[in-house]
Amino acid sequence: MTDAESKALKQHIDEELATGKIRPSTSSAGAPVMFVKKADGSLRLVVDYRKLNDVTHKNVYPLPRQDDLMAKLRHAKNIHKSLTCDGI
Repeated sequence: MTDAESKALKQHIDEELATGKIRPSTSSAGAPVMFVKKADGSLRLVVDYRKLNDVTHKNVYPLPRQDDLMAKLRHAKNIHKSLTCDGI
């Protein structure tokens, strides 16, 4: 990484920390960052998540099908509002 890229990365990280979009992490897993030039010549920060995705534990339970959920609720007499807020 060049000096200009290092300075841009530090500036980007400081801005994101200040706005609360990111926070410090103590995780042993991480992903490398790099810069790609945009068409206008400015730099775009990109993150390569491929190796991080390789060590991530996958969720083995698929989401239920929406039509199956609706079929189960079709004859329900009462549906509580908290259930609808949870995405059901």
